[in-house]
Amino acid sequence: MSKNTAKHEEPWQEFFGPNLGYLMDLYEDYKENPESLDPETKKWFDQYGAPQVEQPNANGQTTVSTEAKTDMDMAKKVAQAVKLTDNIRIHGHLSADVNPLQEPSGETSFLKIDEYGLTEEDLKQLPVDMICPDAPDHINDGFEAINHLKEMYTRSIAFEFDHVHDVEEHQWLNRQVESGHIYRSLSPDKRKKTLNSLTEVDSFEQFVHKTFVGQKRFSIEGVDTLVPMLDDFAQDAIQDGARDVMIGMAHRGRLSVLAHVLGKPYDLIFSEFQHAPNKDFVPSESSIGINYGWTGDVKYHLGAHKRVNQKSLDSRITLANNPSHLEYVNPVVEGYARASQDDSSQAGFPQQDTSKAIAVLIHGDAAFPGEGIVTETLNMSRLKGYQTGGTLHVIANNQLGFTTDTHDSRSTTYASDPAKGYEIPIVHVNADDPDACMAAVKLAYEYRNRFSKDFLIDLIGYRRFGHNEMDEPVATQPYMYELIKKHPRVREVYADQLVKDNVFSQEDVDKIKEDTDNFLSAQYEKVADHNAGEPEEEEIPEEVERRLPVVETGCDSNELKQINKELITWPDGFTVFPKLKKILERREGALEEGGKVDWAHAETLAFATILSEGTPVRLTGQDTQRGTFAHRHLVLHDYKNGDIFSPLHTLSNAKASFAIYNSPLSEASIVGFEYGYNVHEPTTLVLWEAQFGDFANAAQVIFDQFISAGRAKWGQKSGIVFLLPHAYEGQGPEHSSARLERFLTLAAENNWNVANVTSSAQYFHLLRRQAATLGTEEMRPLVLMTPKGLLRNQNVASSPEQLTNDRFYAVMEEAKTGHSKNDVTRVVFASGKVAVDLHEAINEYDAPNWLHIIRVEELYPFPAEEIQNILAEYPNVKEFKWVQEEPENMGSWSYIQPLLRGIAPTDAKTSYIGRRRRSSPSEGDPNSHKKEQSRIINEALTGKE
Repeated sequence: MSKNTAKHEEPWQEFFGPNLGYLMDLYEDYKENPESLDPETKKWFDQYGAPQVEQPNANGQTTVSTEAKTDMDMAKKVAQAVKLTDNIRIHGHLSADVNPLQEPSGETSFLKIDEYGLTEEDLKQLPVDMICPDAPDHINDGFEAINHLKEMYTRSIAFEFDHVHDVEEHQWLNRQVESGHIYRSLSPDKRKKTLNSLTEVDSFEQFVHKTFVGQKRFSIEGVDTLVPMLDDFAQDAIQDGARDVMIGMAHRGRLSVLAHVLGKPYDLIFSEFQHAPNKDFVPSESSIGINYGWTGDVKYHLGAHKRVNQKSLDSRITLANNPSHLEYVNPVVEGYARASQDDSSQAGFPQQDTSKAIAVLIHGDAAFPGEGIVTETLNMSRLKGYQTGGTLHVIANNQLGFTTDTHDSRSTTYASDPAKGYEIPIVHVNADDPDACMAAVKLAYEYRNRFSKDFLIDLIGYRRFGHNEMDEPVATQPYMYELIKKHPRVREVYADQLVKDNVFSQEDVDKIKEDTDNFLSAQYEKVADHNAGEPEEEEIPEEVERRLPVVETGCDSNELKQINKELITWPDGFTVFPKLKKILERREGALEEGGKVDWAHAETLAFATILSEGTPVRLTGQDTQRGTFAHRHLVLHDYKNGDIFSPLHTLSNAKASFAIYNSPLSEASIVGFEYGYNVHEPTTLVLWEAQFGDFANAAQVIFDQFISAGRAKWGQKSGIVFLLPHAYEGQGPEHSSARLERFLTLAAENNWNVANVTSSAQYFHLLRRQAATLGTEEMRPLVLMTPKGLLRNQNVASSPEQLTNDRFYAVMEEAKTGHSKNDVTRVVFASGKVAVDLHEAINEYDAPNWLHIIRVEELYPFPAEEIQNILAEYPNVKEFKWVQEEPENMGSWSYIQPLLRGIAPTDAKTSYIGRRRRSSPSEGDPNSHKKEQSRIINEALTGKE
């Protein structure tokens, strides 16, 4: 053997037995990923290579000594022990006692020591630290350490942390389990409080079941422990200074959460079961807030908020209103939380404090893997514009959908598995073990506080009755419901345990139950004695019934010029992309005499003036910072080093924040988030821009269930703005239509304004009007069809005077027509781009005297009075023509046809010019589009088909 070889082996000679085995195991990790080791160990392996067990004989040849063979055998055993240890951590959940309807199946092969070629004696030779460094002091050897790990990872609470890749987080999570910290004993007072809570839940559900037979309530029975878990989490957050705890959940268990976490009075709930909800039952001190719309909603969709005053801090627990679209409330609640965390009082981006608010989302086990909105929302959890510092997710796991078994509803082992892709720690816990449930929620709270990230608890229980109380579940799950029928209620299980542990006597337990039942009966008697009569029909608030008031939105010329100068002033050393710099610098003369302000420039000036008046602005969407059509450029990127800068962050007169974020490629979650943000912070101008208008299709549930009807159902106000690029320009069926017809179909009771404007000044004034109404009773969402090809069209650009001396007009007359008022027999109505097309083509037709064109800039509410005032000037009109680019069954025609006929002269005919009825929004070929567009314009301006 050479001298060099001897030197190479020398460093390993002091290692033998378990220590050598441990080094060999580390070397295996080194070969897979050297960077996973600490620097000193990595340097050692870099220098000396693999641990050596060979020794030279007298002739200089290498042989394997008896001692070396022993070391090698021990090394193999160490490696197997380490593998066993890792598998307990990774796969222990498969043997855990987490299903209240099943006994644990016993140890899987992953946990059996003989599967690794190990014996009890082998493990006893290993030190505790090698197996479980965080083991309690009473653990004496490797065998006891293995048994300790098995116990920690297979109880009625089980853990999945292996997908959490951050080393610090992973080690902290393992330490909480393996040290036994998570299993620390609850105080007797804590356990008594938990039993009281479970008794209230159990008694309430049984009382309702017996008193209101057959009525839907979507009971919590089977996952009753959810209530004390939520209450404990909320109280911890509030004690630590949280201003808001925001809860979102579907209807399962909602009534119990309202009653026992939010404090909604029993008598009010009972009156709702009697179909005569009475506001007299709301506490006079107004600690409970319940909003009402004029159409209302079923009781298991309603939300509420509860005010809590602790340590001179006024906090609030909120349960969001939620329709039966289950998980779609998730991003709405995240928006609530972010709005509560953001301080928008200063220029620049809002300053976020994630300790101010915490979001809690309760999911269904069928819905969590089944509804895409769940993963859309999870994806936002680490994004700058949307993260809320960690959300508590709880799956209220019934092990059953409506009537669908788990093997038919998901392709994963657990309902919680989709969360693994987002590195969210997962705990599975048996809902029949309240102490374990409280331990799980405490771990979630501590993890959120430490790492500001999401945490998921899979609360595994069952559903005592059918999907609703009118269903018969035995028809589809006979075996499961035979088990449930025999299964004791969780309150009974826990009460027996507390009696056994001498926390309560049986007499105490019985007294708690009796007192709770008596209280429920007394509350019901108040309702039964109350002569409610027929339920009152709520009236639409007067401010809602009216159209938005005329708002003077013109701006001082000098102020605009000062703002404009600052918008093209960049920090020293900041290098704007040369081509873009030229484009932006051309805006310098736009406000001078003879200048023109294009669409994007008008938008920027509108935002700047709104900020100067103290209203925060939040604008999000796909590619919004630059603009899909390269028109906005509100965030500039340094050409040389990539630094970013927004001129709206440094305006000298800005009195509020400006938030602008590129969103992920999601629509439903982002629209829901922005809506929630605006509902919670109604004085912020919140805007969402679709990349193309038809992308809004993917958020249809949010538009249908929340935005269009939220105020009517729940009294929930919003002033959110939607910018939806819409126009027929030969780009095919996917990028032509924002589906204007859908928003007009949903339009009623002044629930929103729908506009399709034709000038940058109109856009400028519309944004300023929207900002002026925020926080008022008149506020409502704005749905705006925005241009694409017209963004740089000079016929859409406006003069400076139109920004300073004008306001928004719901109706505008075409300047090139209608000069000979007595000769006008045809009035053509149009909206948006097609009105600009008519304007540009009219010179080719010598502006016929018999024609006048009216642009309907605001489609809903329909501006009947303004149109009638114009028509009074034209006494000989014989026909109304509505001109649109969209097919006859789309666009505005179906909506506007009866409205035009209602204001038309008696002998005037109202008819349509546009594309024929189609199933697809537009042609796919640009030449076909061009031909059809020319036909529409020709027919409108000549009267010839």
